[in-house]
Amino acid sequence: MVDNEVEDVIRQIERRISRLEGVLHLEKMITESGGKIFATNGKRADFHATMKKCKEAGGSIATPRNPGENDAILYFVKSFNAYAYLGIKESLIPSKFQFLDGTQLTYTNWYLHEPSGKGEE
Repeated sequence: MVDNEVEDVIRQIERRISRLEGVLHLEKMITESGGKIFATNGKRADFHATMKKCKEAGGSIATPRNPGENDAILYFVKSFNAYAYLGIKESLIPSKFQFLDGTQLTYTNWYLHEPSGKGEE
């Protein structure tokens, strides 16, 4: 009997999550790629506030590691007509970039002659 009750609760939670995800998709606040969920609150903020909000939500700032993840981030850029912060920083070597944890980038999709070092990458 207990197992059936637990299964019923799990199914109810799954339905609620599915409905919420549907609403977020309609509002262009969430998208997926490769099993990862990318989300936004649609508000403008500086880099540090963005990192803080991501951490509070149990996630991290977006770091595109393949074309699909890059497209997921681009979805928000196009939907909100705004730039997006990425979890990437310039390394100690000028014009070389790395993930925030210091590991080397394994995927990039820079425009020709970018990053240019003008601070607007």
